[in-house]
Amino acid sequence: MKHRIAAIPGDGIGKEVVPEGMRVLDAAGRRFGFDIEWTTFDWSCERFTETGRMMPEDGLDRLRQFESIFLGAVGFPGVPDHVSLWGLLIPIRRGFHQYVNLRPVRLLKGARSPLAGRGPADIDMLIVRENNEGEYSEIGGRLYRGTPEELAVQQSVFTRRGCDRIMRYAFELAMKRPRRQVTSATKSNGIIHSMPYWDERFAAVAKEYPSVKTSQYHIDILTAHFVQHPDWFDVVVGSNLFGDILSDLGPAIAGSIGLAPGGNINPEKEHPSMFEPVHGSAPDIAGKGIANPVAQIWTGAMMLEHLGHADAARAVVAAIERLVEEGKTLTRDLGGRASTTEVGQAIAALL
Repeated sequence: MKHRIAAIPGDGIGKEVVPEGMRVLDAAGRRFGFDIEWTTFDWSCERFTETGRMMPEDGLDRLRQFESIFLGAVGFPGVPDHVSLWGLLIPIRRGFHQYVNLRPVRLLKGARSPLAGRGPADIDMLIVRENNEGEYSEIGGRLYRGTPEELAVQQSVFTRRGCDRIMRYAFELAMKRPRRQVTSATKSNGIIHSMPYWDERFAAVAKEYPSVKTSQYHIDILTAHFVQHPDWFDVVVGSNLFGDILSDLGPAIAGSIGLAPGGNINPEKEHPSMFEPVHGSAPDIAGKGIANPVAQIWTGAMMLEHLGHADAARAVVAAIERLVEEGKTLTRDLGGRASTTEVGQAIAALL
């Protein structure tokens, strides 16, 4: 069996960790009897400075022929973040209806949480972020630029279809987990229209899953509970903005953002899904060979599961768990001295 995958290393450390992810996935393929045919694209901020575009005009059409997309990171000094994001990442997420952003958060054995006294049993959750609408819309504008009356208007978009499908996805995930619990992130005490609507849709969808326990918290206290009571949470569903915030906080309490995988998923598989780690391009350490590739490799495991290779995905995660627990080949963020390449080689060898 052969899978055609588009690889976009992107910017900064993406160019260092993506090759290690590819190395491990190729090793998994040799063990479990499938091949990956990689096609690498140089779409990045570097390309933008040369051509004025993050990707070519026919970029989505070129990606459409692949089963999945393996992305490293986007963003680099010199190119405004909104330019790099809206020039590559968001068009792919929306053009291919990748409305689920799934980000697992786990404290692995051998990794140390900054939270005192917390162990692996305390931090094991899935963050489900709505990925196509919400607060990240193009609707709005600016008036009276450069004058004392200058103003900016930004609109949020919450649709019944958008809310219901991401919430159902979260509940379906919870049904497969022992705790069967879903928490909703909201802010309906201060955001008067969109968040009460989000709460209404959460209550309506919850009625379809009577065996799943539910809770909801305003985003401000929810971030506090992530720190003080991470063991309370199983599956957490949030809007585009709130899910984005929580899925950075989650890995931080789990030891390192360098361990955090992620997927932009089109559950119906009508379009390619895109798998990218939570971390950014980290320009401050780019080119030094010290970036942690575990998040990219774990992201690859998520891609394998999406492609139907659950056994291979579990084997990759098991290799990561063993590497971190043994503590012999770790990058600096986890207290080790290994290079990016050494970690990738070690995980591939464990397979």
